Amino acid sequence: MAVVVKYVVERNGVERMTFTTKKEADAYDKMLDIAESLELMLEKVDVPLSEQQIESLALEIAKEKDQFMAVLKGTKETTTKVKSKPAEDTSTAKENKEKP
Repeated sequence: MAVVVKYVVERNGVERMTFTTKKEADAYDKMLDIAESLELMLEKVDVPLSEQQIESLALEIAKEKDQFMAVLKGTKETTTKVKSKPAEDTSTAKENKEKP
């Protein structure tokens, strides 16, 4: 029988995520704290946003806080993550184009 240690991040009685290390759980908890603070701030902006939009936007900003901080500090070079499609196998695509 094996003993497995799990770290559970819980907010308002709801289990949000489970981790295998305390460091990961703490980092996720901190990110949720930042998102919560951002939500309070975004509720006050003079832009019509739904509650869901505010929550989603706050969470995304919190996830990429280092990049947002760099932009806000005026750093010229920022590294941005671009979600890309999986690379297409060019050999298969080429073969399909050549077939009548």
